[in-house]
Amino acid sequence: MSTVVRRPVAFVAAIVLFVEAVGVVLVNGVLATVVKNQDMSLAGTDPEVVSDGTWVMGGVFGLYLALCGLLLLLAGVRDRAPGRLARIVLIVCAVVHGVLGALTVGLVGWAAFAVLMVVLGLIVLTLVAYGAPSDEPADGAGTDAPAPA
Repeated sequence: MSTVVRRPVAFVAAIVLFVEAVGVVLVNGVLATVVKNQDMSLAGTDPEVVSDGTWVMGGVFGLYLALCGLLLLLAGVRDRAPGRLARIVLIVCAVVHGVLGALTVGLVGWAAFAVLMVVLGLIVLTLVAYGAPSDEPADGAGTDAPAPA
């Protein structure tokens, strides 16, 4: 895939993940506030603990999505494939979007499923477009001739 396509896809995927990170933190913040204000508990647990746990979960997941967005942004700016660790982080992010998409169909609806699948598609397209880190020679010149003996 050419540079003309892969760089914009990486940038769009990064922007989408940044927006998703903010959305996840906001949704978890609303949930934590509702639990705290309504004094709700789960099987007798302390509402303050549930509220704090929801804030922490939203913050951690938001930071993870922001990290994935940053990795995609760096791949787009450098126009290079992400490294091994970055690829693992992005693959886990894609798998999480796939699983959440499957769960979302029944709980939220097809529109939420479609959004999650678009994000999944952007992540996978970026990973496939850049290929493995070792696909491109370090100096940028392809060598078709055999190595000297």
